[in-house]
Amino acid sequence: MNAVLDPSPQAALKTLGCTNLRLRQLMRHVGQHYDLEMAKVGLRTTQYSLLSHVLKLGPVRPTELAKAMQLGASTLTRNLKPLVDAGWVELSAGSDARSRSVTITAQGRAKRAEAQHHWRAAQQSLNRLLGTQRVLALHGLIDESIDLLSSVDSGNAQA
Repeated sequence: MNAVLDPSPQAALKTLGCTNLRLRQLMRHVGQHYDLEMAKVGLRTTQYSLLSHVLKLGPVRPTELAKAMQLGASTLTRNLKPLVDAGWVELSAGSDARSRSVTITAQGRAKRAEAQHHWRAAQQSLNRLLGTQRVLALHGLIDESIDLLSSVDSGNAQA
């Protein structure tokens, strides 16, 4: 039967296209929305998120920070470099000779506080654009999807 005439969910899914592509398109739009606001304080959203995590968890070992942010070690190292260069975070020796520690500096705290207002403005603007009900539904779908995919991913990792 023709997908246009077939009202089944499987037929509807065939007409939607690639879920990965659609999610990437949504993320690109959402990311641009936040990036425009963060640019007003000279940060990218990834930098704001990293400063926030270091503030919350720090001093923290890089491996623990990467795990908390669900990042690979090389991605974390690449994202930390500009923050270290700007003087917003410090990498120092950890509790033993083999470990390191990431700490937010006073300048990093000030930059994060300055950016927090803009982050909230971006979130409130997105809430207005999408509408409260759509944002709540989106968060619910995201949380459910992460839970479902995490259990599959965990099963694959153990196999």
